[in-house]
Amino acid sequence: MSSIEGNEKTEIVYGSSNVLEREMLFFSNAKIKVNTYMDYSRPALALRVESIKKSFIDAKNRNVKLRYITDIKSENISYCKELMEMAEVRHLDGIKGNFMVSEKEYIAPLSSLDSEVAQQIIYSNLREMVAQQNYIFDTLWDKAVSAINRIREIEEGIEPIGTRLLEDPDEISNHIKKVIGNASKRLICSSTGGMQLVYNNFFDLYEKILDKSRSGEGEGIKWITTIVKDNIDLVKIFLNAGVQVRHLMSLTPMNFGVDDKYFHSTIEKMEGGKMMRRLLTSNEPIYINHYNSVFEELWNNGIDAVQRIRDIEEGADIADIEVFRGAARASKVYLDLVRAATKEILFIFPTLNAFSRQYSIGAIGLAEKAATERNVNVRILMPANKSTNAIASKLGYAIRLKVRHMEQISETKATILVVDRKESLVMEIRDDSKYTFNEAIGLSTYSNSKAGVLSYVSIFENLWKQVELYEDIKISHEQLLINEKMQREFINVAAHELRTPIQPILGLAEILRSQITDNKQQKLLNITIRNAKRLNKLSSEILDVTRLESHTFELTKEVCNLKDIIVNAMDDIILSNEFNNKKLQLSYETHDILLNVDKSRIAEVLSNLLSNAVKFTSKGTIAISVELQNDSKHSDKNNELVTVSVQDTGQGIDASILPRLFTKFASKSYQGTGLGLFISKGIIEAHHGRIWGKNNDNGIGATFSFSLPTI
Repeated sequence: MSSIEGNEKTEIVYGSSNVLEREMLFFSNAKIKVNTYMDYSRPALALRVESIKKSFIDAKNRNVKLRYITDIKSENISYCKELMEMAEVRHLDGIKGNFMVSEKEYIAPLSSLDSEVAQQIIYSNLREMVAQQNYIFDTLWDKAVSAINRIREIEEGIEPIGTRLLEDPDEISNHIKKVIGNASKRLICSSTGGMQLVYNNFFDLYEKILDKSRSGEGEGIKWITTIVKDNIDLVKIFLNAGVQVRHLMSLTPMNFGVDDKYFHSTIEKMEGGKMMRRLLTSNEPIYINHYNSVFEELWNNGIDAVQRIRDIEEGADIADIEVFRGAARASKVYLDLVRAATKEILFIFPTLNAFSRQYSIGAIGLAEKAATERNVNVRILMPANKSTNAIASKLGYAIRLKVRHMEQISETKATILVVDRKESLVMEIRDDSKYTFNEAIGLSTYSNSKAGVLSYVSIFENLWKQVELYEDIKISHEQLLINEKMQREFINVAAHELRTPIQPILGLAEILRSQITDNKQQKLLNITIRNAKRLNKLSSEILDVTRLESHTFELTKEVCNLKDIIVNAMDDIILSNEFNNKKLQLSYETHDILLNVDKSRIAEVLSNLLSNAVKFTSKGTIAISVELQNDSKHSDKNNELVTVSVQDTGQGIDASILPRLFTKFASKSYQGTGLGLFISKGIIEAHHGRIWGKNNDNGIGATFSFSLPTI
């Protein structure tokens, strides 16, 4: 099966012998380069099949540039090493699918993951197809890693830097054993369930870390947990083994462990020492350093386990804890605490309404007064929103009052106040949709327990630092560029992959339409072709936008007559249904002007301007005019500019669109993508020209113009 246009064709070749023959011909036709993208089974095939191996060698001897991307695994290392003697090889994880592309041909073997010659192969020498596949290969090549580094990782057992989510219990257990077995210290923050899990499964490995610490080879083990009467015996086992333990009443929602090389976390409770079903693991330095810092902050606010156990066993009155069931009592205690603060006030507002309610009852005003009049340090954590940002900005004028914005915590239904690191008030939100304090607040808990208060301090500091870390990353210019590049590359690859099947669909549908006489079937094929062309135009626009934004937009210039470009664009628009369905006249006074431009791209700009004029003009005239003028940037009179204008008598440019006329998605119409003018601007500026648009002085219609240098 084939689709042929001139000397260009796309076809499927059947049979392994025919496939091999086509591959040999592909190699012999290559004069400049051969780019190969193959799954992990293909390197073995390339070297075992003598004809394929010989083709690689012959191409290399002819100075053809050979590049090869594959998934390098332990089972194909020897073949990859041999392949590296003939080609430049890179590694990419999880490759599925195979293709090869030279400067003028493209082939794609259709085969499963095995080392057998394919039974079918797709062949094409369509210039657009070859260009697309070379672009895709270059994008993948940039993402791939050096084969030398990948082979070293496999042979030396080096684990790549990265973050993974493990979801298999056996894999989780084996990974933890490996990490603990190589560790010289461990910092753990977990519930009692986490401590029971370690005692049941990994305690012998922890004892080895402690032995290393005693001999001066490590820092030992520190553990933060909540110590209550029921888990005292388990905590004593860890204390007797040499683990340093501290108590916090309220732990972070996440259980985590960290050392110098790895960070692990889970949100599961691990009740009864049950193995977690999911574990986040990372050896990225940013996580390791951050959670080492978080742990130290929690550790400094913890209570020594020995003291905590003694208090429990002696039945000591550890702290005053009071629960208020009425909002009125909670409101009084709340405001009194803020008024009495002498050193520090910490607020956590989980929702915007929570902040608004506290502001209404005067708590925020009292805190601002404490900061300005009594030099109390006030810090507020709250969600960001336009309605509250203005208030937060005003608060920021107080030197000792700081506000940081976090994501709204929909799961957390409590406002937290901590005063002087001695007292806390936690107010449960019964109904966050209510606007008054009394309607919204449910149970409230006051405490001056050192452990409890410091736990809330730890939670606050942890959130404060996380917001700081997030803001630092958010404003990092380098990270923004990386994210933007990844997004463009993804859109590029997606658009290319979208276009690949469109060409055969259009070609085959056109062939079918020429062979079918039935009117009903003709109408169905017309619908198919029309929508395929729309899809093709959409993918072309997406590709053009990404090329413009990534500065990879290229022109193929040639000397041509501007008149021919304009006349062809007019012919195309006259044949359109939209033009024929309206009472419109199209005028142009011809001029012979020679330009050195990309003919197809300038035609694309004219087509966009004419299409927009037709779309927004129901009756009247669309006039195309051409004007020559001297280039003011050069004194040489031979340097002239030609200005092409398209004037209509339509509805004009909407005032809200005018300031962003040539930006992406600048449209109030439901038709089209709003990318046409953005792409047109990029095309004209790539030719060192200028494009603009304005409403006509008489108030009827609009005029779009662009200027280009003449020869």
